[in-house]
Amino acid sequence: MIEIYLFVNPIGKSCLSIERRIIDLIKAYDINIQLRLIPIMNLQTVSEFMNRLGVSEKDTQLRTELSQEIHSATLDAKAAHLQGKKRGRDFLIELQKVVGEQKQPYSKKLAIQLFNKVGGDLEMFLEDRHSDFVQEAFLADQQIAHEMKITSHPSAVIYNYGEGCDTGILIEGCDMIHHILDTYNTKESLLAFLELQNKNASFRRSEFDHHLSLV
Repeated sequence: MIEIYLFVNPIGKSCLSIERRIIDLIKAYDINIQLRLIPIMNLQTVSEFMNRLGVSEKDTQLRTELSQEIHSATLDAKAAHLQGKKRGRDFLIELQKVVGEQKQPYSKKLAIQLFNKVGGDLEMFLEDRHSDFVQEAFLADQQIAHEMKITSHPSAVIYNYGEGCDTGILIEGCDMIHHILDTYNTKESLLAFLELQNKNASFRRSEFDHHLSLV
């Protein structure tokens, strides 16, 4: 079994493009792949997001606003996830599509509209959204990201348990993940790539710079 931890920006367009590709890959290949979408937020990822938006990192007011939006959107996604993994994933994708691609401003009203679109118990969603449990789940995800040394989104950590190895392969950044998916674009080549990395803990190639490592 392959398990993928995909660390994302809940309102990011670039992260959505990666999610779509991995979901399509899961549907196309006859491989047991478990995908965990984990929204994260830290100083580095917010700075990276501001750079992608083409705004100054020194704009403290905008940094605060973006941090609050990402944090709030993350809690929305965690609350939706409590009503089922698929519903949580569908909600997150809708949120990224509307805010990231269509450039609609994030708001709590928008989050409610999108949750109604994917279906579910709205009253439970609103209750969970403000619960201590969801806040604790958010902090637990940030701890996972810290332990896996995640500094940018999207980043993927892949475990190939079928090879009897508990080492995860860390692939950082949108360009690097697209590169891997483009290069190893068949089931056989992808499995061979994962097997090679699991067998070589000292793996480094200059073409990959520091965007591919083991954790």
